[in-house]
Amino acid sequence: MLKSLLRSTLPLFLMMSAEPVLAQPDAGTVGKSVIIGTVIDTETKKPLPDVVITATSPSMQGEQLVVTDVHGNYRIPQLPAGTYTLRFELESFRPVVRPELQLLLNRTIRVNVEMIPESFSSTETLVGSPPVIDVGGTNHGVNVDQEFIKRIAVARPVGQGGATRNFESLAESAASGAPNSNNDRARAPSWALPYMHVVVPDGTPQTVYRAPQASAVPTPQPAPERTVAPKNQRFFDMYFKGYGVNPTVDTEEERFSTFSVDTDTASYTLTRAYLERGALPDEQAVRVEEFVNTFDYGYANAPDAPFSVNVEGFPSPARKGYQVVHIGVKARDVSRAERKPAHLVFVIDVSGSMAMESRLGMVKRSLRLLVDALDERDQVSIVVYGDTAHQVLAPTNATQRALILSAIDSVQSEGSTNAQAGMELGYTLAASHMLKGGINRVILCSDGVANNGVTEADGIWALVKEKAAAGITLSTVGFGMGNYNDVLMERLAQVGEGNYSYVDKLEEARRIFVQNLTGTLQVVAKDVKLQVEFDRKTVSRYRLIGYENRLLTKQQFNDDRVDAGEVGAGHAVTALYEVKLRDPAQTNFGTLRIRYKAPEGGSSRLIEKAMPMTLLRPAYEKAASPTRLSYVAAAFAEKLRGSYWARPLTYDALVSLWEELGATLKSRADVVELGNLIRLAKKLDRREDRFESFAPVRTMDADRVPTIK
Repeated sequence: MLKSLLRSTLPLFLMMSAEPVLAQPDAGTVGKSVIIGTVIDTETKKPLPDVVITATSPSMQGEQLVVTDVHGNYRIPQLPAGTYTLRFELESFRPVVRPELQLLLNRTIRVNVEMIPESFSSTETLVGSPPVIDVGGTNHGVNVDQEFIKRIAVARPVGQGGATRNFESLAESAASGAPNSNNDRARAPSWALPYMHVVVPDGTPQTVYRAPQASAVPTPQPAPERTVAPKNQRFFDMYFKGYGVNPTVDTEEERFSTFSVDTDTASYTLTRAYLERGALPDEQAVRVEEFVNTFDYGYANAPDAPFSVNVEGFPSPARKGYQVVHIGVKARDVSRAERKPAHLVFVIDVSGSMAMESRLGMVKRSLRLLVDALDERDQVSIVVYGDTAHQVLAPTNATQRALILSAIDSVQSEGSTNAQAGMELGYTLAASHMLKGGINRVILCSDGVANNGVTEADGIWALVKEKAAAGITLSTVGFGMGNYNDVLMERLAQVGEGNYSYVDKLEEARRIFVQNLTGTLQVVAKDVKLQVEFDRKTVSRYRLIGYENRLLTKQQFNDDRVDAGEVGAGHAVTALYEVKLRDPAQTNFGTLRIRYKAPEGGSSRLIEKAMPMTLLRPAYEKAASPTRLSYVAAAFAEKLRGSYWARPLTYDALVSLWEELGATLKSRADVVELGNLIRLAKKLDRREDRFESFAPVRTMDADRVPTIK
């Protein structure tokens, strides 16, 4: 049983099992029922994020845990019918237990809870039946009280036609539901439903519509969190957090698009691991920017600037009337000889869940590759954690190869997962042997699972952030399929000002630890932010493809207190926009701004570049091959994550776009692999189009999804 849980600004799902990664549940035990709800503070009436909900039932083995999102919402999917007990826990609040909940097959129940701030030790037990959402039919009958209607319903009368709802938010969100379901639309969370038929206490049915909320940042609709893979996927206990899909924005409402850079690549390699093992990835595992940033687009170095800027566009193959605008920013290269000396502290998870050749075995083989890439300037330390944490290798010069390899070979699996102890010992070792003016990096190698010793989550985040500010950064490297926590690994690297990678095969370890070692380790710019100001005379609408969890406000771009992403030597950041032109006769369609700090910090610096219309090509085939490659990677990710705007683009069309990349680029190994993965996905993807019943592809409006009247 889990004894303690990480609680932070990002929900963390902590797994208990270390079953074989290909284990499949019995077909009769996989449920189709769902428990959803919202948790609020009884005093402030505000939503409570990071509440840990534990579901237990005689109908299922073990426990299932989820964590509320920033809006206090939670969702527990794939449950068998039965009687359930829910326990709600959050630090500084009294626990709440909701017993004897009857869950029927193919039904969704909503359990809303109010939690009381803790003034004394006690557990609040609630009784009573929750409302029932019948997902067996085409309509969604919800038995709720009048107060519930007030909380969720915002009707907007339009002319004489009654209430309507604009579905931009629905189109931009990848609603989660089990692929191959006969009723995907019914399985979507409440925020993704086109309408809700509500039965009020007097028995009168009403139709409720929701209006989007205004925001300083064009905010993607949140995707529901998923804790168990859909039934056609063979890898269970994989935890991902979805961030929705960016909306299309009218420049009259907001002409600035701002985001923090991201050079992670884990999402692409995780997807590859899924597909090569015969399964589609979880939609929420797909982050478009990490697909795009996996590939090298051959950007040149800027001779007298820290970044080169590369912009090109072409008509969108999928969205009629829109241009795809490719923006690439490349940091200056640093040669291997010029790289700073490094002290690398490897913190290795050796718990039971890592006791596989594909996990701990792969970690050890990866580190052996790294040893050959280091030199006399560098030091290596090794810390392991299971039940407890201990030092395996004191700081050792990289020239002592035999000693380091012997230490790597001695690492063995042991006990549970005391991640906190391992991180603390790793940071202590890094701080006590810090290289002044060098690279001081803690590298966590794990499956992200933690079930012991992590009792002060806020302290962990504070520690990671504090050490990063002091010059000790944190990178995370993930291993394993099944029983894997992508959310924790990504968040740790983001807070620790490092990068997040995932190793699914030895070739990927060689790419990270050998080929890209300098860029992986040596940061040349920190707190890097990009901002595009679109010219309203030229551009009427735009959509940023990806970077949903990196969005910033216009004001945050100039605020040096706001943390942003780091860029390593020679690393590139690429982003794609869909842009609708208002007047192609104008000179420029926008201005690109880059704000960054030197690696040692200080005040930020600004680079500003105009984006002339001459950079927009008349056709896809007229754009440079690398530009086309970035679109194929992005479109593939959009297709996998169920983006509304990727619907017109079939897998056959994706293959055709890949075929048009040109002979030279298509012969490159990573590009060949991309083509193979697209073909694999075509064979595996049997999902129904969740939007087709109310927004057929053949009648899609290129600007917006339909308004339902």
